[in-house]
Amino acid sequence: MSTTARLADDPSVVQRILDHIDNKTTDLSETTWREPVEHYRSEPRLAAELALLRGCPTVFCPSAALPETGSYVARDAAGTPILAVRGADGRVRAFRNACRHRGTQLVDGAGCEKAFECRYHGWTYALDGRLRHVPHEHGFPGLDKSTRGLVPLGTTELAGVVFVTQEPPRVGLDRLPPLIGPDYRLLGPGAFDFEVPANWKILVEGFLEGYHIRSTHRDTFYPVQFDNLNVVETFGRNARVAFPFRAINKLRAVPPAERSADGKLTYVYHLFPNVMVATFPGRIFVVVLEPLATDRTRMVSYGLTNQPAHDAEAEAKLHRASQFVDAGAVEDRAVACAIQRGLASGANEFFEFGLFEGAIVHFHRTLDALLEGAARS
Repeated sequence: MSTTARLADDPSVVQRILDHIDNKTTDLSETTWREPVEHYRSEPRLAAELALLRGCPTVFCPSAALPETGSYVARDAAGTPILAVRGADGRVRAFRNACRHRGTQLVDGAGCEKAFECRYHGWTYALDGRLRHVPHEHGFPGLDKSTRGLVPLGTTELAGVVFVTQEPPRVGLDRLPPLIGPDYRLLGPGAFDFEVPANWKILVEGFLEGYHIRSTHRDTFYPVQFDNLNVVETFGRNARVAFPFRAINKLRAVPPAERSADGKLTYVYHLFPNVMVATFPGRIFVVVLEPLATDRTRMVSYGLTNQPAHDAEAEAKLHRASQFVDAGAVEDRAVACAIQRGLASGANEFFEFGLFEGAIVHFHRTLDALLEGAARS
């Protein structure tokens, strides 16, 4: 069975956008959605969401973050310390990040190691998780090292990203479109992460509609993009939203079959439940939204590029473009924080998502269905 999702090709997406420009329209959802405000404030609801995240294949990092043998990324996901590492056989494996002796976390952040030695007592693990060495092993009579390796997690590398499933899976991995090509490399030493005082779902929602472009991004995105003009597609639990640039009008002179979206729009892929992959000319950003509390989220962001390294002109261009994207992201986070503060006002019993916000409707409908299914089981 094919693992590739079927989404519209670039010429089809471009034509839909040009038609929307001409007709002053946008893609519309089949239905609206009312999400109870309590779902953003409830501790039991958050606990159920975290359990769902642990039982779903979720993106842990881009493949480019693990470029060679021994490359590792260690961070918390859905409250669990996890270590992902590329082995000598080229395969990525993920483990619970805890020594099997006294539970010490082995590493943090990102780096490259030939093996993982616990800093507490020196128990040492191979890249495939096997317990390789115990100092003064005679002090542990009956210890069977073959049963005391790092605890493995379900791991799949697909479409340029690494998925980890922490618990017996509630759902399988959806078919995916090509996301990050093998020619992309990491920008900088690793992930940039920080905490945002807002519920994770509010942050998800901010990525998935263009209805706010003019109001929120008046001096950043709006001069180069369109307000409330998107192409929205879903594939399994996931979605893709196209945000066109005004420069897409230049493609009117190009034969339809030869039209490329490169440099003419941003695709935002929502990989359910908590990851965004956003494309820009020469750059891709992967953003993981890790729930910490009902009102706190850790954003883990990776930047990638397929532009040549050590090219001063290309790097300067990337820097300017990244500053532009960062400025818009700051505006989005400010609005998310304002929404979070507004929850305490008591003004709303629910949030109203309209026909322009179809990708958000798909997200909440999917999330609710999975949580209801889990509650019944």
